[in-house]
Amino acid sequence: MTIELSELSPWLLLVAPIVVVVAYTVFGLSGFGSTVVSVPILAHFLPVQYVVPLMALLDLASAAFIGTSNREHISKEELKRLAPFMFVGFALGVTVLVGVPDRYLRIALGAFAAVIGVHGIFNPALTRKISALWCVPAGIIGGAVATIFGAGGPIYSTYLNGRLDDKSQIRSTLSTLISLSAFSRAIIYAISGLLLHLSILAGGVVLAPFAWIGVRIGSRIHVGLTQAQMRRAVGGLLVFTGGSLLVRALSQ
Repeated sequence: MTIELSELSPWLLLVAPIVVVVAYTVFGLSGFGSTVVSVPILAHFLPVQYVVPLMALLDLASAAFIGTSNREHISKEELKRLAPFMFVGFALGVTVLVGVPDRYLRIALGAFAAVIGVHGIFNPALTRKISALWCVPAGIIGGAVATIFGAGGPIYSTYLNGRLDDKSQIRSTLSTLISLSAFSRAIIYAISGLLLHLSILAGGVVLAPFAWIGVRIGSRIHVGLTQAQMRRAVGGLLVFTGGSLLVRALSQ
């Protein structure tokens, strides 16, 4: 995808670094949330088909940092359950991303982010343990949504919160899933032709330092918040970003 620099809003130079820092602060807090926070905002300025592969590159580096620094907390059992079904979702999602017009992707993305945000605010924690069989829909739907919007984290998080009790274990397992997802999606985007553009690679290089700053901030804040507090905070941000994108897309 070719991006004409002359057609970009000058506000993007200010907005993009701030959005990436905030998005990866959320990622550092919870192990997910970077794309579901950043894509609805950046989609005001850039095509969804550009933003999603770009964020996959940033997610890959950031998730690797969290996952490798907290490797002892990873739940290998849950990774083995989710991963096969996640790959099925990837195949379904890339078909939609390539074939659906950008405006409809914006509408769907805005609605998805707002719904996930409302769920996080009013259902900050599951009250009982769920069956391991939920890995099937969680993996497939999460993989498809991750490929289309770069935002499978909330679905994986909901599943892991219903299976695991330790906050650090949830965060590390989730960040490892996001790392695996980002790496796999980068390959899929490259094969489909969505990633092999100089503008996307250049955007990743420029924004990578801001992603690292956000992860560092979030990792420091992480230890002082409960899982419910993090889900409510992320939920409020998603309602705002998703709602604003939905209103703009519908008005066009």
